[in-house]
Amino acid sequence: MTETLDTPTTFARAQTTARVPAQRSPAQRTVRPAALEGGLEATAQHMFSLMLRNVASDGFQFTDPADPSKFSRPGCVIAAPSYPAAQPGVDQDYVFNWTRDAAITAMEIAAAGMPTRPGSGVQALIDYASFAKTCQDNAAPTLAHACYTIEGYSRPWTEQADGPALQTVALLQAWPQLDQPAQAVASQVIGKNLDFVLGHYTEPTFNLWEEHEGYSFFARAAQLRCLRAITANTAGIAVPDGTADAIGWLETALAGHWNGTCYLSVLAPSDAGPVPVASGYDPNIDIVLAAVYGGVAFTDTKLLATAAQLRFQWADASSPVAYPINVTDAALGMGPLMGRYPGDTYDGDVRDPVPGGHPWALCTASFAELYYQLAREIARTQSVPHDELSAEFFSQAGVGAATSPAEAVVLLDNAADAMLQAVIYHSDDLELSEQFDGTSGYEKSVRDLTWSYAAFLSAVRAKTNREVEG
Repeated sequence: MTETLDTPTTFARAQTTARVPAQRSPAQRTVRPAALEGGLEATAQHMFSLMLRNVASDGFQFTDPADPSKFSRPGCVIAAPSYPAAQPGVDQDYVFNWTRDAAITAMEIAAAGMPTRPGSGVQALIDYASFAKTCQDNAAPTLAHACYTIEGYSRPWTEQADGPALQTVALLQAWPQLDQPAQAVASQVIGKNLDFVLGHYTEPTFNLWEEHEGYSFFARAAQLRCLRAITANTAGIAVPDGTADAIGWLETALAGHWNGTCYLSVLAPSDAGPVPVASGYDPNIDIVLAAVYGGVAFTDTKLLATAAQLRFQWADASSPVAYPINVTDAALGMGPLMGRYPGDTYDGDVRDPVPGGHPWALCTASFAELYYQLAREIARTQSVPHDELSAEFFSQAGVGAATSPAEAVVLLDNAADAMLQAVIYHSDDLELSEQFDGTSGYEKSVRDLTWSYAAFLSAVRAKTNREVEG
């Protein structure tokens, strides 16, 4: 999320001491690429604990220094404990609850299988459902409002239609771990979300990166996943009229983002065909995120064609927007690190744009998950979706037309492992900021981004098919 609006400065009560990540030279780093082997799940376990530091509970609160009498409500998920006064060189305040980020975090908490007392639920998820309702009750101007204060009130921000959809998916995944009162709350939240999604899915919205308004590929994919999940739900939630029609419409609309070479991230609100809203915005990593968090199939060869362009633009030395760190890392057998889009300029300080931007931890982990999920699907079907569109994507991982499914699985897993190796290697003792410097690899932008940890956890689960235990 890129902050462009003036907002009150807030900070985390339990994390009031400024901590600028201590960057070390590569020779000083103790996490080496080989450390990933056999230790990925242990690393994920540690990152799960780091992620939970950004989740408020009844006994762990965040507070607003502008008004010390205001504290976070249980279930609030801050995007990061980062604000300008605590981190020189960063003008962004992330001590707010974004609906999308909170939902993605709740998905990882639900997937962790945290222990509970008999007859009770997971308290973090119970709190999440309660805080979701608080935000929903205070949503203004619409239910798609993207960002809330730590008390659950709307702050001046954009409207993003992916939020209600992802929140619904998260609550459905959390359902078996909620007690009965929390299930009743979740049912109310889901009902209002469905009314909104079904009433607005054909309309434009602000995109994932909160920079352009139009027909968002990511938002449409999130809505598609939400409606499919409702159709298949076992929680006893009634499937609303019009759901099947909306699913069919969204599937067709997503296909309309294809321009012949890649999926476009955001289309202009017109009927003139696939018209991007801005130059330099594609290929955009949110197409991969639409598969990780939305309803796009990992085997979609148009998705894979887009992903191949993403990897080329940031990893190939001949690309004008390649990150130098990826060339360095390739010699160490790891990477590449992935960014958002080729025209990116954001590095945590909107007053000092950086042409080309920098790689992000969550983008890299999500691209690794694409490899892992595709490998799992190939193992399941014993079929490699290799065609003219996907040939370059598979070639980047060493897979050819004659590669067997078993060998393709190994090669795709290796490609994903190399990306997570780079994330670990460039982390600050496993703590993950929002971005890595594209030249040095050092962490930059806001520190301890919640989504960075959640994306890493999701990728590890895709590889191991096992819970990261709470």
